Formats: sequence, structure tokens, C-alpha cells
Amino acid sequence: MNRYHLLLGLLFFTATAFGQIANDNTLKAQIDGNEFTAQPRRIRIGNFWWITANTIKPDKSLRIWLGAYDKRDILETGTYLVVDADKPDTKENRKKIEDLTKYKGFAAIKYVEETKQPRMEYHVGKSQNADETIEVKMGADGFLEATFNGSLVGSYWKEKATATVFGGMGRLINKMEDKAITKASGYDSDIDPEGNGYKKQGKQDQVVISNGKFRLKMN
Repeated sequence: MNRYHLLLGLLFFTATAFGQIANDNTLKAQIDGNEFTAQPRRIRIGNFWWITANTIKPDKSLRIWLGAYDKRDILETGTYLVVDADKPDTKENRKKIEDLTKYKGFAAIKYVEETKQPRMEYHVGKSQNADETIEVKMGADGFLEATFNGSLVGSYWKEKATATVFGGMGRLINKMEDKAITKASGYDSDIDPEGNGYKKQGKQDQVVISNGKFRLKMN
């Protein structure tokens, strides 16, 4: 079996093994003026729960973290303070939320968009400590609803030449397999360029999110 047929076989197996599960969740937002619509899901990354919403062609991932300052896995109706996506749970942020009782907890936002296929280059946006907020409502029907807007700090990432050369066909197969998983399952698979063989470029901008809202089944 040659490499081309091996790649096709892996993609078929992946798509079959990760059949997408439909759900009643919804998410809509304008990202840099373009409509982003997806069926979000809830995943655990490290010690935190994230809401992840993903689309393909090109691959795009919007993640939103919501958490109480006391680290309880319970979300209450109210206002959540959007903080630095890289350092959300700092002493300063915790003190601010405890002192200003209008906040129910933290929120962080991260956006990743594939700008050159197959996952050669990315545009990444991260929330900062800019006093932005997300309004959350926990319904009796078990659905979490939220509205949000924000400006993320944008950065650009490009695959390192060494990763391309030394990774060879195996790296390409892995990327195509991850794209197939993302498409079939609705969960982003290895879409984040940081620490994954990519180099951050010097260009920086903003990723503007407006009219964001989602509805997610929590139990």
C-alpha cells in the first residue's frame, strides 16, 4: 500500500470512528465581521471546563471558559469577568472578583483560525484583562445561555520549516487525521499551534467578536 492510499485509509477510519453526535446546542457570533455558527460542546482541558465551538473549511475554533472564583464546577446566573486567556486564575483576578461582588466568576476566550491549509498557518486571538464581561443565564431546563462581545489580541503563527521537513509524510497524515476528527466529531483536534511546531510571527492585531450568544445543555 502506497502512502496516498494509507492516508485515505486513515481518514476513512477516523471519520467512521468519530461519528458526529448531533445536539441541540447553538452558538452564533460575528468574528471580524464574518458570521460564525456552530454547535458548541463542553470539554475539560486540564482543571477547567471549556465550551468549544468548531467549523471547517477553514478550520476554526472558538473556546470560552467560565468558572467560579472558588473553583466550584457550578455556574450561576450573572456577570462573568473576561480575563487573560493565558493567565486566568491569578491572585489579582481572584481578588478583583471577590472585592467586586457583581461578578460571579471568571471567563476567558480563545479563537483559532486556519489561514493556510493543511494547518500550515494560523490566526489566534486571546482575551485580555480589559474589563469585558459575559452575561450568563442558567435555565431550569438545564441549558446555559450567554451573550458576549470582546476584542481579542490577535497573533499569527506559521509552521516551522524544520517541522515540515523532518515531520514529512507522518506530520501531514497526522494533520489530515486531526482535520477529519474535527469534521466528524465536532470537537477540535490538535488545532492549537502553540508548542506544536509553529513559530509566532511579529504581526499583531485584534480579533473582534460581536453579537455573540450561545445556548448549551449542561446536564
